[in-house]
Amino acid sequence: MNTLWAPWRMEYILSSKSDECIFCTKPKEDNDQKNLIVTRKDTCFVIMNYYPYNNGHLMIVPYRHISTFQELNQNEQVEIMTLLSESTVILKKMLKAEGFNIGVNLGKPAGAGIDDHLHVHIVPRWTGDTNFMPVCGHTKVVPDALENTWQLLKNAFESTR
Repeated sequence: MNTLWAPWRMEYILSSKSDECIFCTKPKEDNDQKNLIVTRKDTCFVIMNYYPYNNGHLMIVPYRHISTFQELNQNEQVEIMTLLSESTVILKKMLKAEGFNIGVNLGKPAGAGIDDHLHVHIVPRWTGDTNFMPVCGHTKVVPDALENTWQLLKNAFESTR
């Protein structure tokens, strides 16, 4: 049996779970750092994934609680694409990302953890980031604390205004 020490997950495990949508509740709170929101625009916001596939894993989320692309209005569509472009530029500059996996999981069968609120994933990638740890050790290494990466990306998004 392999054991991975991940004490940061205990907070989530022990916390009470809400039936509320985190993509609806978190932007209403006044604590972007705690909620890992790196930027807010008119119709959408960008939030870091609390359980990232890679360091700097972002999600672009419309404020409206919708689950399909067909429900997006034109302003939301444009803003998602603008934030997607801006996010990749910032991740290249600040984290030296060499490539990206960009995608959407529509519905539980497609792998959506939150299937009733549309969101777009941006996962930065680097040559060699799939090394022996995930392949042989079944362990993913995230090289920086979420709080440090949040501050770096928050500052970068603010400098683009």
